[in-house]
Amino acid sequence: MLLTVDELAKELQVSPSTLYAWAKQGKIPCCTPNGIVRFDPEEIARWLEASRKTVPTPLPPALNTNTPSNLPRLIARAHREVYTRPHGETRPKSSLIRKEEKDGAV
Repeated sequence: MLLTVDELAKELQVSPSTLYAWAKQGKIPCCTPNGIVRFDPEEIARWLEASRKTVPTPLPPALNTNTPSNLPRLIARAHREVYTRPHGETRPKSSLIRKEEKDGAV
């Protein structure tokens, strides 16, 4: 017996609109007999088991922003990328109409 969107939404404790979005994006296994979204309980069980086993990989030490020692270095790098040295002003952005060439902003 296939589950309806409302039945599975209650079981997973998510909104029905979330299930519709997941189904449309292919994130959750479903079938659409006559255009109605339905879920096979066995496929959902396998999908849940597979999602439990996936563990997010930690960031490499160079990109781990939770380390206090990296924070001053990250701030300094961001500061160098955004500000010019003489005046502390932000760098002008180029535009699609190339107006900045006439204004001397390049």
